[in-house]
Amino acid sequence: MNRDTFEPKTLIHTVDALLPQTQCGLCGHPEGCLPYATAMVTQGEDANLCVPGGQPVADALAALLHRPQLPVAPSDWPIAADGRPQRIRAVIREDECIGCTKCIAACPVDAIVGSGKLMHTVLTDWCTGCELCLPPCPVDCIDLVDWPIVPTAAQQQDEQNLLRQRYQTRNQREQQRALQQQQQRNARPTLAVQPHISITAQPNTSASTPQTMLSQQAPELMVQQATLRSQIGKLQRQLQVQPNPAKQAQLSQLQQQLRALEQST
Repeated sequence: MNRDTFEPKTLIHTVDALLPQTQCGLCGHPEGCLPYATAMVTQGEDANLCVPGGQPVADALAALLHRPQLPVAPSDWPIAADGRPQRIRAVIREDECIGCTKCIAACPVDAIVGSGKLMHTVLTDWCTGCELCLPPCPVDCIDLVDWPIVPTAAQQQDEQNLLRQRYQTRNQREQQRALQQQQQRNARPTLAVQPHISITAQPNTSASTPQTMLSQQAPELMVQQATLRSQIGKLQRQLQVQPNPAKQAQLSQLQQQLRALEQST
């Protein structure tokens, strides 16, 4: 069917149906696959930016949109038998998990289960390998492992349909939760304005003490350190699979930054 016979909305959903639904944001659209599909149709965005889809998806998108075939954006992972990058899954080292729930909030398809201060685990059949759970983990207890299963075309389509549904369900739930929270804030009674009483301000000497400054800076430093450790761990695992001088240099730089932060505390 010629592209010209599609209505724009129909074409967007047809393009979206070709995408792997990892919702990883590597294409430059952190909101997921559908916004990337929309940008390709309405803004003429390049059709070769889907990293997990690999060259097969880039070629299929180019054919659908009547564009020249271009090399797909490179992946950090080896190419599998179907021409796509090696599929990966996240695995939580459960004995190290502190139950902070940050990975649960980051997962776009609800593939992580658990609750506050309790152990979390990844449902590997639903994990997309998007890697979005790695940066927020404050203790760097999440690993990426190879997932050697290469699905058939029919299995791949079923998986994409399931992941799309789970992503949409999660977004709807989060939108509903945000709406309820806004309604609760709006329903709170307004406190009566208290009469102003002028009191001579006293200097707050504790605000400038080294202890107070350290307590204010500590959470930010902890987050920075956790993020660097996650990035370092990710690069180390990638280098174990495939040596890369550029990534080795990046690893050394991140390790230096981490050491500098640790010394500053």
